[in-house]
Amino acid sequence: MKKESIYRTYYCSELREKHVGEKIKLAGWVDTIRDLGGVLFIDLRDEYGVTQVVVSGDEKKVDFASRIPTESTITVSGKVRLRDEETINRSIETGTVELFADTIEILGKRTKQLPFEIENQGSVREDLRLEYRFLDLRSRKLTENLKLRAELLQFLRLKMIEQGFLEVQTPILTSSSPEGARDYLVPSRLYPGKFYALPQAPQQFKQLLMVSGIDKYFQIAPCFRDEDSRADRSPGEFYQLDMEMSFATQEDVFDVMEKVMYDTFTKFSDKKVTKYPFPRIPYKEAMLKYGSDKPDLRNPLIIQDVTDIFEKIDLKVFSGKIVRTIILPDGASKSRTFYDEMTDFAVKECKAKGLAWLKVLEDGTFQGPIAKFIDDDSRKEFMERTGAKPGDSIFFIAEHEGIVEKMSGAIRQEIAVKLDMIPKDEFAFCWIVDFPMYERTDDDKIDFCHNPFSMPQGGLKALEEKDPFDILAYQYDIVCNGIELSSGAVRNHDPEIMIKAFEIAGYTEEDIKTKFRALFKAFHYGAPPHAGIAPGIDRMLMLLTDAETIREVIAFPMSSKAQDILMGAPGTVTHEQLRDVHIKLDIRDEK
Repeated sequence: MKKESIYRTYYCSELREKHVGEKIKLAGWVDTIRDLGGVLFIDLRDEYGVTQVVVSGDEKKVDFASRIPTESTITVSGKVRLRDEETINRSIETGTVELFADTIEILGKRTKQLPFEIENQGSVREDLRLEYRFLDLRSRKLTENLKLRAELLQFLRLKMIEQGFLEVQTPILTSSSPEGARDYLVPSRLYPGKFYALPQAPQQFKQLLMVSGIDKYFQIAPCFRDEDSRADRSPGEFYQLDMEMSFATQEDVFDVMEKVMYDTFTKFSDKKVTKYPFPRIPYKEAMLKYGSDKPDLRNPLIIQDVTDIFEKIDLKVFSGKIVRTIILPDGASKSRTFYDEMTDFAVKECKAKGLAWLKVLEDGTFQGPIAKFIDDDSRKEFMERTGAKPGDSIFFIAEHEGIVEKMSGAIRQEIAVKLDMIPKDEFAFCWIVDFPMYERTDDDKIDFCHNPFSMPQGGLKALEEKDPFDILAYQYDIVCNGIELSSGAVRNHDPEIMIKAFEIAGYTEEDIKTKFRALFKAFHYGAPPHAGIAPGIDRMLMLLTDAETIREVIAFPMSSKAQDILMGAPGTVTHEQLRDVHIKLDIRDEK
């Protein structure tokens, strides 16, 4: 029972048969009104549940209640009574009782037409839902998502504290540094022409905490990145379970995080969860077998390389290209329409010129558009290598390196989705490890592939002696059901290695001192080896709720176009505000 207040003595979810005969008061929103002619039934709703209110006996009272707009807030006092047997509602907790109203008072009247039905947003435009997010959040689904978010955050904090981690808050206003995405900049009033930046992540601060002697750090950290929106990425702001450990290796981080992920996903879901230790998949293997560095391991299809076989076959469309294949078990029974649809997908979505395919007949021969080009010896070698058997079908993807991986990965996933091959009752975790330290940019330069603060495998010797593109880093991603939950790494804590690593990527020692001044300085004062990771809270919730977009698990999200439609951001500011921070706008037409 709640403490007595002028508005309510119980929540709408609390009434039971033990309260029959008791005079009480409820408050909430008018969910529905049913007028049966002289008797009125109101479903009264608050955050916790629903209670049926009965209004009858007094014509003025019935008439007054019948005119209350739904979604208005009211307070109702009266006696609790049992429902008639035929009116019991087993679908709600309070379904055996009802409140017989003596008095009704309107607290907040709805005076405008609802832009959409609260519990029927399926066909409502998302921008309209976001504009009226305060109404959207009244829906049971979103309310439950917010409750789950709160419970998840509490649970994660508890799991980290149990493992000896200290929660530390790091600054929101900091300096701009090259960390992979565009910064959000904040102009300084006191220092004309200078800017703060919102942190893309607490990366440097958490490493500084390790140098400071904090053994194990964590926080639920806000991160700010000016990135384009995706279904699993919120433009602007997101939250992560940020953690770092001193005197730690990659395996130490895995040991901590696997327990946290397993316990979290088993607590908040009844789906099957991968038991730890999670599979460790090297980056190159992931790109070959799954065509992605964030593979969905629920998908049983595997990509195989058959380039060497097709080097001996006179097939011009495959000539000089890497050839990958996907075996579809029992696929030979699929209709021609299926293969045409897959070809359309490859052309439209993957920008392929086509999609070659074959069926394996019962006698082991091939049937399909390219069957005539494959001689018996090559066919037998192919069958032995790939394990293809009669009744299967085969897809071929031929492209150049860097393209063939993504293309074959997309086709692999589309086949599985189209044929409903992916189990929906499972969370399949894995680690992707051994990322390349460097990658080649579009303008043929060398850049960091993953995280500039990572320790190269082999240390300084590898940086000095190896081809940059052959150097691996102690970098890792944790992946679940095809979604990257987090990146992490063993950090580079040695100034000499740091200088060389950045030099390869085109930075001078002076660049490091300028852009990473605190970190570079700190590493000269006895820095411990350290490692960390930061799983995304929003993505975890997206998986746990089966949400189609990340915006369904955030209270007040940006739109897919990086706008806060509810509050009108980004918006204009006054000339005086700009003058205070020494900014003069120069907006030009870019057309």
